[in-house]
Amino acid sequence: MSQQTLQTLQLLPTLQMLRLASPALPVGAFAYSGGLESAIDEGLVDKSSARRWLDDALLLAQARWDAPVLWRLLHADETAFACWNTRYIASRETRELRLETLQLGGSLNKLLRDLDPTVTPATPASSTPELSFPAAWALASRAWQIPPHASLTAWLMAFAENQIAVLQKALPLGQVAAQRLLSEVLPTIESAATIASSLPDEALSSSLPGLALLSARHETQYSRLFRS
Repeated sequence: MSQQTLQTLQLLPTLQMLRLASPALPVGAFAYSGGLESAIDEGLVDKSSARRWLDDALLLAQARWDAPVLWRLLHADETAFACWNTRYIASRETRELRLETLQLGGSLNKLLRDLDPTVTPATPASSTPELSFPAAWALASRAWQIPPHASLTAWLMAFAENQIAVLQKALPLGQVAAQRLLSEVLPTIESAATIASSLPDEALSSSLPGLALLSARHETQYSRLFRS
């Protein structure tokens, strides 16, 4: 094997990680705000408070539940995979949030099968008819041989970029201001990854009643750009 071929093989997981985290991944994530649109509509988030929202979303929500569940899915056998997938779906507190994770999970799993059915890990998917987005993300990471910590970091980065894209559309927020905001939250993403990969099971928590209420009210919001 040539040195150039070896270097290419070593680079592939990084390229796949970038692909998985890309906003261009055709799963429909751009259509969801995860409750942020409702917070903007109610005047809870504006340009001056956007950083605080992102920090809280990363450190109180992602780092304490979504990302630790993903971390476990990345390391799980078939039984544990099904258990954590079911627990994550059950943790979605509103109809919109449940539909969001199932639609994104189903779309990503379908994309994996459409690209190459032979590399999609069939066992967890076949035993789990409803896939949450973290579960499908874990399957993609396995199929594309992305290391767990890289996959976890990519998940958090993709979440932050999606939230900033919502701010750009709904506030609005300019492109340069959006990049400044992303620069400010990069250390928070790093902290969230550290927390998520180290929390014991008994420390996990999905209780965010304020976000649940915002999501519930979004279902009847008069004017909406996003599906959640």
